[in-house]
Amino acid sequence: MSSSTPAVASESGGPPSDAEQAYMEVLRIRLFEEAAQRLFMQNEIEGSIHLYDGQEAVAVGVCLELRPDDMVAATYRGHGVCLARGSSIEGLFAELLGRTTGTCGGRAGSMNVVDLKHGVIGCFAIVGGSLAAASGAALGMQLQQRRDVAVAFFGDGAVNQAYFHECLNFAAIRHLPVVYVCENNQYGEFTPWSSVTAGGSILQRASAYGMPACEVDGNDVFAVREATRNAVERARTGKGPTLLVCETYRHKGHSRHDDPRRYRPQTEADSWLARDPLVLLERSIDDLTKTRIRNEVATQIAAALELARTGPLPDPQNPASATKEALWPS
Repeated sequence: MSSSTPAVASESGGPPSDAEQAYMEVLRIRLFEEAAQRLFMQNEIEGSIHLYDGQEAVAVGVCLELRPDDMVAATYRGHGVCLARGSSIEGLFAELLGRTTGTCGGRAGSMNVVDLKHGVIGCFAIVGGSLAAASGAALGMQLQQRRDVAVAFFGDGAVNQAYFHECLNFAAIRHLPVVYVCENNQYGEFTPWSSVTAGGSILQRASAYGMPACEVDGNDVFAVREATRNAVERARTGKGPTLLVCETYRHKGHSRHDDPRRYRPQTEADSWLARDPLVLLERSIDDLTKTRIRNEVATQIAAALELARTGPLPDPQNPASATKEALWPS
């Protein structure tokens, strides 16, 4: 958790337990995305929007193991990763709303957020773009002899892009300090990954590059965290890259609106929804604590959105206004 992320104290007044902290982080992303969807349906957000509901445990589990100077690259479905790294809730809302107070001065919108202050080198609309960005960052870290790590988040569809094969090959040859995190949400837009991915396994693709790989329950924050801890330690100590395949499920449509699920069997959806990351975490938290955390996080989200709405729109006569400091903080 980033130091800029508000913490929720336990009932005893001490620090929250691991389960409480993880629940707060996952819930913050979920409530942010639900609010973002409402904004989109009310025509307050221009362009497209891709929601992260259901995949939150991947971002939270990975980012819990990262240090402030580590870097991440995400996909166009990147709000959750930004929040898990500590990006401002208000700043992200303002960015979606196109305000100069946004994370990128209102110039990136939903799909292309950059937040260098929190180690987010980009959210990439190009499928697989995050792989190249993180690999480049890792090469820079290696050349500078830094003990930092880069992480690429990407979807199952990216494993059939040239980016995937070129980057894994290069990273393996150079022993780059990078962790490749495949968020396998089971569908590339509307197509099951298994129907377009030869070999029957994403995990096995790492063996072609002599790279260790691990498949993990992507709805379990602590399973993701444990797998990430091992991969990050390997990268940080100069032993090279690792591929993590996190099996998860997006709850909403590919973009813009609720998913009619015409291409997804109802029994499949029901099975995954029963293993919602929030549902799994709630098993370790009593009802009073759960209610308290929900109220506190909901208050954070509502207050941040209210402030974001007050931000000014960019000046069309000055394209660079409010952008330099947002992208390149001093």
